[in-house]
Amino acid sequence: MTNQTLRLREFLPYRLSFTSNLVSERIAGVYAALFGLSIPEWRLVAVIAEEGRTTQQAIGVFTGMDKVTVSRAAIALVDRGLVTRSPNPDDKRSHLLSLSPAGRDLYATVAPKALEMEAEIFSCLTAGERRALAGFLERIDAAVIGD
Repeated sequence: MTNQTLRLREFLPYRLSFTSNLVSERIAGVYAALFGLSIPEWRLVAVIAEEGRTTQQAIGVFTGMDKVTVSRAAIALVDRGLVTRSPNPDDKRSHLLSLSPAGRDLYATVAPKALEMEAEIFSCLTAGERRALAGFLERIDAAVIGD
């Protein structure tokens, strides 16, 4: 058996986590300062904007967030009048979440800023490198999930 030394700066799972945290912290600061949103709250707004009406469970699956985080974010958004809850006719144990008019207005303001920040953060990569990175991440996701 060979003696191998783990070097975090070269360990890809660590590098992915480190870089992801850097990007998330940068974005979280902007969302909090400009819009009063946490990252989980923004993710809910973005998913609901894409899906129309959806359940908290579906949001958890889509985002990879745990159900407690999704629930807290949903409660905060409902309390702020950005999201509405209605009975789910297909499952009486859950509710459907939708953006309120104020939530749609917020999304219309935040989405362009999110795209602007994405462009700024990833401007160090060419368009081809960004596409390659997205492809690499999809392949890693599939390998981890087992598809």
